[in-house]
Amino acid sequence: QVQLVESGGGLVQPGGSLRLSCAASGINVSISGMGWYRQAPGKERELVARISFDGKTHYADAVKGRFAISRDSAKNTMALQMNSVKDDDTAIYYCNRAPVADFRYWGQGTQVTVSP
Repeated sequence: QVQLVESGGGLVQPGGSLRLSCAASGINVSISGMGWYRQAPGKERELVARISFDGKTHYADAVKGRFAISRDSAKNTMALQMNSVKDDDTAIYYCNRAPVADFRYWGQGTQVTVSP
């Protein structure tokens, strides 16, 4: 059974940084394409960053140059380093397979709120 547990969210000021983590079980993040998604209030869930099985990373234009996705094979975890955050980054962040998410794997997500 696959379980993805997100953590690390919180309240951060504009321009600040935050690091999100995704602990995976039942799936090997090193050989699966994985990604970070987010859903802001009143908006569709969107893919913001992904890392392919061969380690290549891809970012949505909205976060390019500010966010960095990584994975730790030994711990079977994934991370999203968020820098220079903006108000528009406020959302619930989820990890899942990417570029196509598996609806069975959605977790609770972690809330990120950007506010002065």
